[in-house]
Amino acid sequence: MAGKQDKEAAKLAKQEKRAAGKARRGQLFEAFKMQRREDPMLIPWMAGSIVVVAGVLFGVGFIFNVQWALLPLGIVLGVLLAVIIFGRRVQKTVYSKADGQPGAGAWALENMRGSWRVTPTVAATTQLDAVHRVLGAPGVILVAEGAPHRVKALLSQEKKRVSRLIGDTPIYDYTIGNAENEIPLKKLQSTLMKLPRNLKPPQVDALEAKLAALGNRGAAMPKGPMPAGAKMRNVQRTIRRR
Repeated sequence: MAGKQDKEAAKLAKQEKRAAGKARRGQLFEAFKMQRREDPMLIPWMAGSIVVVAGVLFGVGFIFNVQWALLPLGIVLGVLLAVIIFGRRVQKTVYSKADGQPGAGAWALENMRGSWRVTPTVAATTQLDAVHRVLGAPGVILVAEGAPHRVKALLSQEKKRVSRLIGDTPIYDYTIGNAENEIPLKKLQSTLMKLPRNLKPPQVDALEAKLAALGNRGAAMPKGPMPAGAKMRNVQRTIRRR
């Protein structure tokens, strides 16, 4: 009886895995069609990467008379590079669509890789300006988005509020935008990832417990930018898993 149940469970798991793989392939194909419509250079870049990498390895192999042995490797590496190019160009499209939309900053923060603790909209105005709080190894990071003349005061108030509770823990603050002293949305994740690691996980846990008492101030923000951006972001996750 137990053996039969094990076989049925294994069969079900295999079916689920096959269905998940089919769904990922379908998602990638749909993303490819979307990206191709908006990015005329996508196919030339991807095809060119395969041809160039395969050609280079074929040329190297020709020198040593092993060109036909190296050609399959060149094609495989070229396809891998084409997938990377696809992912990068999808990312560029995602951020260009999201840039300037209310909630785009929170969306970008919540999709960061790693053990970041993101609390969207800890402070906001009725005009959809907002400050988001991120906890991680660097310390506390406050990220503001909205009209510069309004978010400056909002960010300053939140920084004072947080500093009263956390003592000497480092606080970093950024404002999303394309003007001087602002950080573009597309560079937000990479900027935060480069910050120094000042805290260990238990310290981050203790910090999160302290800041939980602060709560949120202000109006609720949209959950993120346009649905198209969210769909494309899901594609990026799929590409990374593959």
